[in-house]
Amino acid sequence: MSDIQRQPQQITVLGATGSIGSSTLDVISRHPERYQVFALSAHARINELKTLCLRHCPRFAVVANNADAQRLQSDLRAAGLATVVLVGAQGLCEVAAHPDVDAVMAAIVGAAGLESAMAAVTAGKKILLANKEALVMSGALFMRAVREHGAQLLPIDSEHNAIFQCLPCNYANGLAPVGVRRILLTASGGPFRNSSYAELEQVTPAQACAHPNWSMGQKISVDSATMMNKGLELIEACWLFAARPEQVEVVIHPQSVIHSLVDYIDGSVLAQLGNPDMRTPIAHAMAWPERIASGVAPLDLCALARMDFTAPDLERFACLRLAIDAAQAGGTAPIVLNAANEVAVAAFLQERIRFTQIPQLIEDVLSVDRGAPVDSLEAVVEVDRYARQCAQRWLSKESIQVGRRV
Repeated sequence: MSDIQRQPQQITVLGATGSIGSSTLDVISRHPERYQVFALSAHARINELKTLCLRHCPRFAVVANNADAQRLQSDLRAAGLATVVLVGAQGLCEVAAHPDVDAVMAAIVGAAGLESAMAAVTAGKKILLANKEALVMSGALFMRAVREHGAQLLPIDSEHNAIFQCLPCNYANGLAPVGVRRILLTASGGPFRNSSYAELEQVTPAQACAHPNWSMGQKISVDSATMMNKGLELIEACWLFAARPEQVEVVIHPQSVIHSLVDYIDGSVLAQLGNPDMRTPIAHAMAWPERIASGVAPLDLCALARMDFTAPDLERFACLRLAIDAAQAGGTAPIVLNAANEVAVAAFLQERIRFTQIPQLIEDVLSVDRGAPVDSLEAVVEVDRYARQCAQRWLSKESIQVGRRV
């Protein structure tokens, strides 16, 4: 083994205090001879970030504002740590594209993670992509940049990682895999898969965040409950695997053991199975094409006993229908879909709107979209900004009505 091979890979973890970040750091800590934390970022959980810095001793930490940066820097220096604290989007891009970085875990939730993920791509890094919104918002631009800059893109979402594992061994980023007929995205159906519309109207944020199988942040948990998460994943799958929207099907699988499947033209269907633990896809992507221990317990099929599959109800889960429509429309529709959804979910978590109003807001904002193509990251950001303004105007109008109902 050469000296280069013996050097631990330097990993930047963007979104270190979230569920994906925590799982990534757990995998890293199991293999100190292979991986070393280069940088960590957090938006508002400064105390948690401080604890992580003390544990992993990164070269850099990134926070959202100057006040938090000054406080964290002072605390770390007092603890004898040499970590340099950076600020904002510029700091995120710096630690994503730094020459000493080998791989970047892109786990910032939502549109906020796009710029730093793109910075890692244009620097030709190995990108472990957990931020599905990057491809939803800028799929064509993002995949073109991956090819042009020689970046390596490995999916972290359990579904896309499963698909990646089931594709032919010679599969390359963004090129249609030979012989594939369909991609089957599995979905747990969330906590409300059997709920009536009347029951959905009474759903509280706490109920929506209580996922039956996975441990996730609030935003992603609500997206899972509305099945928008699966809609965003469908759009992401189209870009990752050069698939047409009609080639990607969603299947409800409540046990969350089969993470996705690939159907081949010869009739073969390959599936990837495992316990619902994000350390599995993280460990797979970090070590690919090798395999390393993740800390996940072996799957006990005998204890599982059964696996169920049903088609999704697009009337009950209108968000999934809207995402499928946006995937087929293309252009700016996925950008608008994502922006409106982020605003709607935030409003629901603040109890400004009901659970069933999330798709209503999104559909109304989508109705003003003209579907024009976007040819630059700046254009993507501008469409995102405009869609959020439209969503906020919708909330201003609806908040009065919601308040009267309460």
